[in-house]
Amino acid sequence: MIKKVYIETYGCQMNVADSEVVVSILTDAGFKTADNINDADLILVNTCSIRENAEQRIWRRLKAISYLKKKNKGIIIGLIGCMAERLKEKVLEEDRFVDIVAGPDSYRELPLLFAEAESGHKAVNVLLSHEETYADISPVRLDKNGVSSFVSIMRGCNNMCAYCVVPYVRGSERSRDPETVLREVNELFNSGYREVTLLGQNVDSYRWDKDGLNIGFSELLEKVAGIDPLLRVRFSTSHPKDISDELLKTISRYDNICKHIHLPAQSGSNRILKLMNREYTREWYMDRISAIRKFIPDCSISTDMISGFCTETEEDHQASLTLMEWAGFDFSYMFKYSERPGTRAARKNKDDVPEDVKSKRLTEIISLQNKLSALSKKNDVGKVLEVLIEDYSKRSRDFMSGRTSQNKVVVFPDKGYYKGDYVQVLIERCTSATLLGKVTKH
Repeated sequence: MIKKVYIETYGCQMNVADSEVVVSILTDAGFKTADNINDADLILVNTCSIRENAEQRIWRRLKAISYLKKKNKGIIIGLIGCMAERLKEKVLEEDRFVDIVAGPDSYRELPLLFAEAESGHKAVNVLLSHEETYADISPVRLDKNGVSSFVSIMRGCNNMCAYCVVPYVRGSERSRDPETVLREVNELFNSGYREVTLLGQNVDSYRWDKDGLNIGFSELLEKVAGIDPLLRVRFSTSHPKDISDELLKTISRYDNICKHIHLPAQSGSNRILKLMNREYTREWYMDRISAIRKFIPDCSISTDMISGFCTETEEDHQASLTLMEWAGFDFSYMFKYSERPGTRAARKNKDDVPEDVKSKRLTEIISLQNKLSALSKKNDVGKVLEVLIEDYSKRSRDFMSGRTSQNKVVVFPDKGYYKGDYVQVLIERCTSATLLGKVTKH
Protein backbone atom coordinates (compact mmCIF):
# COMPACT_ATOMS: atom_id res chain seq x y z
CA MET A 1 0.00 0.00 0.00
CA ILE A 2 1.35 3.44 -0.99
CA LYS A 3 1.93 5.73 1.97
CA LYS A 4 0.95 9.40 1.88
CA VAL A 5 2.77 12.30 3.49
CA TYR A 6 1.32 15.66 4.47
CA ILE A 7 3.74 18.45 5.38
CA GLU A 8 3.15 21.79 7.07
CA THR A 9 5.88 24.43 6.95
CA TYR A 10 6.48 27.24 9.43
CA GLY A 11 9.14 29.94 9.50
CA CYS A 12 11.58 31.20 6.91
CA GLN A 13 12.05 30.70 3.19
CA MET A 14 14.80 28.20 3.98
CA ASN A 15 12.21 25.98 5.64
CA VAL A 16 10.04 26.18 2.52
CA ALA A 17 13.00 24.99 0.44
CA ASP A 18 13.75 22.26 2.99
CA SER A 19 10.18 20.96 2.83
CA GLU A 20 10.56 20.54 -0.92
CA VAL A 21 13.74 18.52 -0.33
CA VAL A 22 11.91 16.38 2.24
CA VAL A 23 9.05 15.61 -0.15
CA SER A 24 11.56 14.68 -2.86
CA ILE A 25 13.33 12.23 -0.53
CA LEU A 26 10.05 10.64 0.54
CA THR A 27 8.73 10.50 -3.04
CA ASP A 28 11.85 8.57 -4.06
CA ALA A 29 11.09 6.21 -1.16
CA GLY A 30 7.60 5.50 -2.55
CA PHE A 31 5.47 8.06 -0.75
CA LYS A 32 2.85 10.26 -2.37
CA THR A 33 1.89 13.72 -1.15
CA ALA A 34 -1.51 14.22 0.47
CA ASP A 35 -3.39 17.46 -0.09
CA ASN A 36 -5.58 16.79 2.95
CA ILE A 37 -4.15 16.09 6.40
CA ASN A 38 -6.90 13.52 7.02
CA ASP A 39 -5.59 11.35 4.16
CA ALA A 40 -2.01 11.16 5.43
CA ASP A 41 -0.12 8.22 6.89
CA LEU A 42 2.77 10.52 7.81
CA ILE A 43 2.27 14.09 9.03
CA LEU A 44 5.39 16.24 9.18
CA VAL A 45 5.57 19.67 10.82
CA ASN A 46 8.62 21.64 9.64
CA THR A 47 9.42 24.07 12.42
CA CYS A 48 11.08 27.36 13.32
CA SER A 49 12.90 28.29 16.53
CA ILE A 50 13.89 31.86 15.79
CA ARG A 51 11.48 33.30 18.38
CA GLU A 52 9.54 31.94 21.32
CA ASN A 53 6.15 32.73 19.80
CA ALA A 54 7.09 30.65 16.74
CA GLU A 55 7.68 27.65 18.99
CA GLN A 56 4.47 28.27 20.95
CA ARG A 57 2.57 28.21 17.68
CA ILE A 58 4.04 24.78 16.91
CA TRP A 59 3.11 23.41 20.34
CA ARG A 60 -0.47 24.55 19.76
CA ARG A 61 -0.51 22.97 16.32
CA LEU A 62 0.79 19.64 17.61
CA LYS A 63 -1.94 19.64 20.23
CA ALA A 64 -4.54 20.46 17.57
CA ILE A 65 -3.56 17.57 15.29
CA SER A 66 -3.20 15.03 18.09
CA TYR A 67 -6.87 14.13 17.60
CA LEU A 68 -5.87 12.38 14.37
CA LYS A 69 -3.65 10.06 16.37
CA LYS A 70 -6.53 9.28 18.67
CA LYS A 71 -8.74 8.40 15.69
CA ASN A 72 -6.07 6.37 13.90
CA LYS A 73 -3.15 5.05 15.94
CA GLY A 74 -1.38 4.07 12.72
CA ILE A 75 -0.72 7.68 11.77
CA ILE A 76 2.87 8.77 12.27
CA ILE A 77 3.51 12.37 13.36
CA GLY A 78 6.96 13.86 12.86
CA LEU A 79 8.54 17.10 14.04
CA ILE A 80 11.37 18.25 11.78
CA GLY A 81 13.53 21.34 11.38
CA CYS A 82 15.00 23.84 13.81
CA MET A 83 12.65 23.27 16.75
CA ALA A 84 13.22 19.52 16.48
CA GLU A 85 16.96 20.15 16.69
CA ARG A 86 16.71 22.50 19.66
CA LEU A 87 14.07 20.74 21.75
CA LYS A 88 14.47 17.07 20.94
CA GLU A 89 14.31 15.82 24.54
CA LYS A 90 11.44 18.12 25.51
CA VAL A 91 9.40 17.08 22.47
CA LEU A 92 9.73 13.41 23.29
CA GLU A 93 9.03 13.97 26.97
CA GLU A 94 6.06 16.32 26.66
CA ASP A 95 4.32 15.28 23.44
CA ARG A 96 3.52 11.58 23.40
CA PHE A 97 1.90 11.93 19.98
CA VAL A 98 5.19 12.79 18.21
CA ASP A 99 6.82 9.68 16.74
CA ILE A 100 9.69 11.19 14.70
CA VAL A 101 12.12 13.97 15.58
CA ALA A 102 14.49 14.94 12.77
CA GLY A 103 16.90 17.85 12.56
CA PRO A 104 17.71 19.85 9.40
CA ASP A 105 20.66 17.65 8.42
CA SER A 106 18.92 14.27 8.79
CA TYR A 107 16.20 14.42 6.15
CA ARG A 108 17.77 11.65 4.07
CA GLU A 109 17.02 9.33 6.99
CA LEU A 110 13.28 10.06 7.08
CA PRO A 111 12.23 6.85 5.25
CA LEU A 112 14.18 4.81 7.82
CA LEU A 113 12.85 6.89 10.69
CA PHE A 114 9.30 6.31 9.41
CA ALA A 115 9.88 2.55 9.32
CA GLU A 116 11.25 2.65 12.87
CA ALA A 117 8.24 4.66 14.06
CA GLU A 118 5.86 2.22 12.34
CA SER A 119 7.42 -0.59 14.35
CA GLY A 120 6.37 1.21 17.54
CA HIS A 121 9.59 2.98 18.50
CA LYS A 122 10.31 6.69 18.80
CA ALA A 123 12.63 7.63 15.94
CA VAL A 124 15.19 10.40 16.44
CA ASN A 125 18.04 11.79 14.35
CA VAL A 126 19.29 15.29 15.14
CA LEU A 127 22.95 14.94 14.18
CA LEU A 128 24.33 18.08 12.56
CA SER A 129 26.62 17.73 9.56
CA HIS A 130 29.64 19.69 8.32
CA GLU A 131 28.98 18.52 4.75
CA GLU A 132 25.27 18.01 4.04
CA THR A 133 23.83 20.42 1.44
CA TYR A 134 21.26 18.14 -0.29
CA ALA A 135 22.88 19.33 -3.51
CA ASP A 136 22.07 16.13 -5.43
CA ILE A 137 18.35 16.22 -4.64
CA SER A 138 15.86 17.80 -7.05
CA PRO A 139 13.21 19.35 -4.79
CA VAL A 140 9.53 18.63 -5.41
CA ARG A 141 7.99 22.08 -5.83
CA LEU A 142 5.16 22.61 -3.38
CA ASP A 143 4.27 26.16 -4.43
CA LYS A 144 1.07 26.47 -6.41
CA ASN A 145 1.75 29.43 -8.70
CA GLY A 146 4.52 27.88 -10.80
CA VAL A 147 6.12 31.32 -11.28
CA SER A 148 8.61 31.85 -8.44
CA SER A 149 10.62 29.39 -6.38
CA PHE A 150 13.44 29.14 -3.84
CA VAL A 151 16.87 27.60 -4.41
CA SER A 152 19.11 26.98 -1.41
CA ILE A 153 22.77 27.73 -2.19
CA MET A 154 24.22 27.11 1.28
CA ARG A 155 23.32 25.84 4.73
CA GLY A 156 24.24 26.77 8.27
CA CYS A 157 25.80 29.94 9.62
CA ASN A 158 29.15 30.99 11.06
CA ASN A 159 27.93 34.36 12.36
CA MET A 160 27.47 33.95 16.08
CA CYS A 161 25.02 36.81 16.61
CA ALA A 162 24.30 36.90 20.33
CA TYR A 163 20.51 36.65 20.00
CA CYS A 164 20.35 34.00 17.26
CA VAL A 165 19.78 30.27 17.58
CA VAL A 166 20.47 29.43 13.91
CA PRO A 167 24.11 28.26 14.25
CA TYR A 168 23.02 25.86 16.99
CA VAL A 169 20.14 24.32 15.07
CA ARG A 170 21.48 24.46 11.50
CA GLY A 171 25.17 23.95 12.10
CA SER A 172 28.20 25.58 10.54
CA GLU A 173 28.26 27.21 7.14
CA ARG A 174 28.81 25.14 4.00
CA SER A 175 28.27 26.13 0.39
CA ARG A 176 26.68 24.08 -2.34
CA ASP A 177 28.40 23.04 -5.58
CA PRO A 178 27.61 25.85 -8.08
CA GLU A 179 27.01 23.36 -10.88
CA THR A 180 24.14 21.80 -8.93
CA VAL A 181 22.69 25.26 -8.27
CA LEU A 182 22.79 26.14 -11.97
CA ARG A 183 21.28 22.78 -12.89
CA GLU A 184 18.39 23.30 -10.49
CA VAL A 185 17.73 26.84 -11.72
CA ASN A 186 17.83 25.67 -15.34
CA GLU A 187 15.29 22.96 -14.54
CA LEU A 188 13.01 25.55 -12.96
CA PHE A 189 13.26 27.92 -15.91
CA ASN A 190 12.63 25.13 -18.41
CA SER A 191 9.57 24.13 -16.35
CA GLY A 192 8.09 27.60 -16.77
CA TYR A 193 9.30 29.35 -13.61
CA ARG A 194 10.32 32.95 -14.17
CA GLU A 195 11.80 33.90 -10.80
CA VAL A 196 14.18 32.25 -8.35
CA THR A 197 15.36 33.40 -4.94
CA LEU A 198 18.81 32.18 -3.93
CA LEU A 199 18.78 31.39 -0.22
CA GLY A 200 21.37 31.35 2.52
CA GLN A 201 21.68 32.58 6.09
CA ASN A 202 24.38 34.88 4.72
CA VAL A 203 24.55 34.64 0.92
CA ASP A 204 27.46 37.10 0.76
CA SER A 205 29.74 34.51 2.34
CA TYR A 206 28.97 31.83 -0.27
CA ARG A 207 32.26 30.31 -1.41
CA TRP A 208 33.02 27.24 -3.52
CA ASP A 209 36.71 26.40 -3.75
CA LYS A 210 36.89 22.82 -4.99
CA ASP A 211 37.49 20.86 -8.18
CA GLY A 212 39.43 23.73 -9.72
CA LEU A 213 36.59 26.19 -9.20
CA ASN A 214 36.87 29.29 -7.03
CA ILE A 215 33.49 31.01 -7.00
CA GLY A 216 32.07 33.60 -4.61
CA PHE A 217 28.51 34.83 -4.40
CA SER A 218 28.95 37.62 -6.92
CA GLU A 219 30.18 35.14 -9.55
CA LEU A 220 27.41 32.66 -8.75
CA LEU A 221 24.76 35.38 -9.00
CA GLU A 222 26.13 36.41 -12.39
CA LYS A 223 26.06 32.83 -13.67
CA VAL A 224 22.44 32.38 -12.57
CA ALA A 225 21.41 35.70 -14.14
CA GLY A 226 23.09 34.60 -17.37
CA ILE A 227 20.78 31.59 -17.77
CA ASP A 228 18.14 33.72 -19.50
CA PRO A 229 17.12 37.40 -19.49
CA LEU A 230 13.52 36.33 -18.80
CA LEU A 231 14.55 34.81 -15.48
CA ARG A 232 14.34 37.15 -12.51
CA VAL A 233 16.88 36.49 -9.77
CA ARG A 234 16.50 37.48 -6.13
CA PHE A 235 18.57 36.57 -3.08
CA SER A 236 18.30 36.58 0.71
CA THR A 237 19.87 37.36 3.08
CA SER A 238 22.87 39.72 2.91
CA HIS A 239 24.96 40.51 5.97
CA PRO A 240 26.06 44.15 6.36
CA LYS A 241 29.62 43.16 7.26
CA ASP A 242 30.08 41.19 4.03
CA ILE A 243 28.13 42.93 1.26
CA SER A 244 30.71 44.18 -1.24
CA ASP A 245 30.96 46.81 -3.96
CA GLU A 246 31.74 43.94 -6.36
CA LEU A 247 28.34 42.39 -5.63
CA LEU A 248 26.56 45.73 -6.04
CA LYS A 249 28.26 46.28 -9.40
CA THR A 250 27.15 42.83 -10.55
CA ILE A 251 23.55 43.59 -9.59
CA SER A 252 23.70 46.90 -11.47
CA ARG A 253 24.91 45.21 -14.69
CA TYR A 254 21.96 42.81 -15.04
CA ASP A 255 18.39 43.98 -15.57
CA ASN A 256 17.08 40.59 -14.44
CA ILE A 257 18.81 40.69 -11.04
CA CYS A 258 16.10 42.25 -8.91
CA LYS A 259 16.79 45.66 -7.49
CA HIS A 260 15.97 44.81 -3.90
CA ILE A 261 18.39 44.07 -1.07
CA HIS A 262 17.42 42.84 2.37
CA LEU A 263 20.09 44.16 4.75
CA PRO A 264 19.24 43.51 8.42
CA ALA A 265 20.40 46.32 10.68
CA GLN A 266 18.87 44.98 13.94
CA SER A 267 19.86 48.18 15.80
CA GLY A 268 21.16 51.66 15.12
CA SER A 269 23.24 51.81 18.30
CA ASN A 270 26.92 50.91 18.19
CA ARG A 271 26.80 49.74 21.79
CA ILE A 272 23.92 47.37 21.10
CA LEU A 273 25.44 46.17 17.82
CA LYS A 274 28.58 45.22 19.73
CA LEU A 275 26.55 43.37 22.38
CA MET A 276 24.71 41.59 19.56
CA ASN A 277 28.09 40.57 18.06
CA ARG A 278 27.01 41.88 14.67
CA GLU A 279 30.62 42.74 13.69
CA TYR A 280 29.84 46.13 12.13
CA THR A 281 29.10 49.64 13.34
CA ARG A 282 26.33 52.09 12.56
CA GLU A 283 28.81 54.00 10.38
CA TRP A 284 29.75 50.87 8.43
CA TYR A 285 26.08 50.07 7.88
CA MET A 286 25.39 53.59 6.63
CA ASP A 287 28.37 53.31 4.26
CA ARG A 288 26.87 50.13 2.78
CA ILE A 289 23.49 51.84 2.30
CA SER A 290 25.27 54.73 0.58
CA ALA A 291 27.09 52.27 -1.69
CA ILE A 292 23.80 50.65 -2.67
CA ARG A 293 22.34 54.06 -3.52
CA LYS A 294 25.47 54.87 -5.55
CA PHE A 295 25.68 51.71 -7.63
CA ILE A 296 21.94 50.85 -7.81
CA PRO A 297 19.96 54.10 -7.53
CA ASP A 298 16.58 52.42 -8.06
CA CYS A 299 17.20 49.69 -5.45
CA SER A 300 14.70 49.14 -2.66
CA ILE A 301 16.14 48.25 0.73
CA SER A 302 14.47 46.32 3.53
CA THR A 303 15.76 45.50 6.98
CA ASP A 304 15.20 43.72 10.29
CA MET A 305 14.91 45.64 13.57
CA ILE A 306 14.85 44.28 17.13
CA SER A 307 13.40 46.32 19.99
CA GLY A 308 14.40 45.81 23.59
CA PHE A 309 17.64 43.85 23.29
CA CYS A 310 19.51 43.35 26.56
CA THR A 311 20.37 46.65 28.33
CA GLU A 312 18.85 48.75 25.52
CA THR A 313 18.32 52.33 26.69
CA GLU A 314 16.05 55.01 25.30
CA GLU A 315 19.13 56.54 23.68
CA ASP A 316 19.90 53.23 21.94
CA HIS A 317 16.29 53.02 20.76
CA GLN A 318 16.39 56.56 19.37
CA ALA A 319 19.56 55.61 17.47
CA SER A 320 17.58 52.85 15.77
CA LEU A 321 14.80 55.25 14.82
CA THR A 322 17.21 57.82 13.38
CA LEU A 323 18.98 55.12 11.37
CA MET A 324 15.65 53.97 9.93
CA GLU A 325 14.68 57.52 9.03
CA TRP A 326 18.06 58.22 7.44
CA ALA A 327 17.99 55.00 5.39
CA GLY A 328 14.35 55.41 4.36
CA PHE A 329 13.72 51.65 4.34
CA ASP A 330 11.02 50.52 1.92
CA PHE A 331 9.83 47.86 4.37
CA SER A 332 11.04 46.12 7.51
CA TYR A 333 10.59 43.02 9.63
CA MET A 334 10.28 44.22 13.22
CA PHE A 335 10.26 42.23 16.45
CA LYS A 336 10.61 42.43 20.20
CA TYR A 337 13.71 40.72 21.53
CA SER A 338 12.95 37.14 22.50
CA GLU A 339 15.62 35.37 24.53
CA ARG A 340 16.54 31.99 23.03
CA PRO A 341 18.04 29.46 25.44
CA GLY A 342 21.61 28.48 24.66
CA THR A 343 22.49 31.60 22.72
CA ARG A 344 25.35 33.89 23.70
CA ALA A 345 22.92 36.57 24.91
CA ALA A 346 21.07 34.07 27.09
CA ARG A 347 24.37 32.97 28.64
CA LYS A 348 26.01 36.36 29.12
CA ASN A 349 23.37 39.10 29.15
CA LYS A 350 20.31 39.63 31.26
CA ASP A 351 17.03 40.10 29.38
CA ASP A 352 16.38 43.21 31.46
CA VAL A 353 14.19 45.46 29.29
CA PRO A 354 10.60 45.26 30.63
CA GLU A 355 8.02 43.82 28.25
CA ASP A 356 5.94 47.00 28.27
CA VAL A 357 9.00 49.02 27.26
CA LYS A 358 9.83 46.53 24.49
CA SER A 359 6.25 46.81 23.23
CA LYS A 360 6.26 50.61 23.34
CA ARG A 361 9.52 50.80 21.41
CA LEU A 362 8.33 48.23 18.88
CA THR A 363 5.17 50.26 18.33
CA GLU A 364 7.31 53.33 17.62
CA ILE A 365 9.48 51.37 15.19
CA ILE A 366 6.41 50.03 13.37
CA SER A 367 4.80 53.47 13.25
CA LEU A 368 7.91 55.00 11.70
CA GLN A 369 8.26 52.18 9.19
CA ASN A 370 4.62 52.59 8.16
CA LYS A 371 5.37 56.22 7.30
CA LEU A 372 8.52 55.27 5.40
CA SER A 373 6.70 52.51 3.48
CA ALA A 374 3.86 54.87 2.58
CA LEU A 375 6.34 57.44 1.29
CA SER A 376 8.15 54.75 -0.72
CA LYS A 377 4.91 53.74 -2.43
CA LYS A 378 3.80 57.32 -3.05
CA ASN A 379 7.09 57.93 -4.82
CA ASP A 380 6.14 55.20 -7.33
CA VAL A 381 2.84 56.84 -8.33
CA GLY A 382 3.12 58.07 -11.91
CA LYS A 383 5.93 55.67 -12.81
CA VAL A 384 5.71 52.81 -15.32
CA LEU A 385 7.13 49.66 -13.68
CA GLU A 386 7.79 46.16 -14.98
CA VAL A 387 5.71 43.59 -13.14
CA LEU A 388 6.01 39.81 -13.18
CA ILE A 389 2.48 38.41 -12.87
CA GLU A 390 2.19 35.84 -10.08
CA ASP A 391 -1.54 35.19 -9.72
CA TYR A 392 -4.99 36.67 -9.49
CA SER A 393 -5.56 39.30 -6.82
CA LYS A 394 -6.67 37.82 -3.51
CA ARG A 395 -9.74 40.06 -3.49
CA SER A 396 -11.03 39.62 -7.03
CA ARG A 397 -10.36 37.47 -10.08
CA ASP A 398 -11.04 40.56 -12.18
CA PHE A 399 -7.58 41.75 -11.13
CA MET A 400 -4.12 40.24 -11.30
CA SER A 401 -1.19 40.65 -8.94
CA GLY A 402 2.56 40.62 -9.32
CA ARG A 403 5.74 42.21 -8.05
CA THR A 404 8.19 44.78 -9.31
CA SER A 405 11.92 44.26 -9.37
CA GLN A 406 11.92 46.21 -6.09
CA ASN A 407 9.68 43.53 -4.52
CA LYS A 408 6.58 45.74 -4.31
CA VAL A 409 3.16 44.21 -4.91
CA VAL A 410 1.16 45.66 -7.82
CA VAL A 411 -2.52 44.98 -8.59
CA PHE A 412 -4.09 45.80 -11.97
CA PRO A 413 -7.17 44.82 -14.04
CA ASP A 414 -6.96 41.47 -15.85
CA LYS A 415 -7.19 41.83 -19.62
CA GLY A 416 -6.40 38.24 -20.52
CA TYR A 417 -2.91 38.02 -19.09
CA TYR A 418 -1.21 34.88 -17.79
CA LYS A 419 0.83 34.01 -14.75
CA GLY A 420 4.50 34.36 -15.64
CA ASP A 421 3.90 37.23 -18.08
CA TYR A 422 5.88 40.45 -17.81
CA VAL A 423 3.79 43.61 -18.14
CA GLN A 424 4.48 47.33 -17.94
CA VAL A 425 2.15 48.94 -15.39
CA LEU A 426 1.45 52.64 -14.94
CA ILE A 427 1.11 53.17 -11.18
CA GLU A 428 -1.97 55.35 -10.60
CA ARG A 429 -2.37 55.17 -6.82
CA CYS A 430 -1.35 53.18 -3.77
CA THR A 431 -2.62 51.77 -0.50
CA SER A 432 -0.54 51.11 2.59
CA ALA A 433 0.48 47.70 1.22
CA THR A 434 -0.07 47.76 -2.55
CA LEU A 435 0.55 49.69 -5.74
CA LEU A 436 -2.46 49.98 -8.09
CA GLY A 437 -2.39 50.74 -11.78
CA LYS A 438 -3.10 49.68 -15.36
CA VAL A 439 -1.09 47.83 -17.97
CA THR A 440 0.40 50.06 -20.66
CA LYS A 441 2.36 47.35 -22.47
CA HIS A 442 2.13 43.56 -22.52
